[in-house]
Amino acid sequence: MSFCKNCTSGVRHEGTPEGTYEKINGIKTYVATPKTDYPKDKAILYLTDVFGLELNNNRLVIDDFARNGFKVYAPDLFEGDAVNETAFDPGSDFDLYKWLPNHTAEHTGKRVRAVIEELKSKGITVFGATGYCYGARLVFDLAFENIIRVAVITHPSLLTTEDLDIYVKKSKAPLLLNSCEHDELFPPALALTTDEKFSNFEPGYKRTYWEGVHHGFATRGDLKNPVVTAAKEGAFKAIVEWFINHMQ
Repeated sequence: MSFCKNCTSGVRHEGTPEGTYEKINGIKTYVATPKTDYPKDKAILYLTDVFGLELNNNRLVIDDFARNGFKVYAPDLFEGDAVNETAFDPGSDFDLYKWLPNHTAEHTGKRVRAVIEELKSKGITVFGATGYCYGARLVFDLAFENIIRVAVITHPSLLTTEDLDIYVKKSKAPLLLNSCEHDELFPPALALTTDEKFSNFEPGYKRTYWEGVHHGFATRGDLKNPVVTAAKEGAFKAIVEWFINHMQ
């Protein structure tokens, strides 16, 4: 399991987040609520990349899901110790592999489950999850246990071919995977293997592919580049449609 240089690179996005922070089962959580009516028994879990909730980019994407009619909950996976966006800066010497042992998927997954348990007590019965880079690992773990109804991962990391086999064998959650042309962690050979393993996956499987962009495009890409913007917006549209079609 590994990361790549694009896991800690990117461009800051401008905008003012509209969601609020709440404590859910003791976990700081960013919550985005639609301004129109929405199903109160359904929720989307947004599981971030290593930059967490501190990165403005992530909160802006979460708000966009709320604008499309979904109540969204994004737990603070890293207890206030997400990777600082200064890692974007030229010359940064941030070492992701020194940071990772304090933030294993086993530990952060417990935080996500704590939020889910509290939300269940409030009447939410159907969960979808969308995970980016680091967050993709957590989506898979939830899908293995069929805690979520619908799964989405975008430019994933920390996944193995064995994980793909486990997913096909155990999960009932339809899976959308957003991939891109330049991705060391999800190269063409792995994409082909994934497509083959999920070719007869009854709950449903779809993979989008975006040319001309790199790992991280959907949350940290340079929006001054029209190719990046089109890929980011296209992947987001695919996620919204996936949730609409499968969050029943």
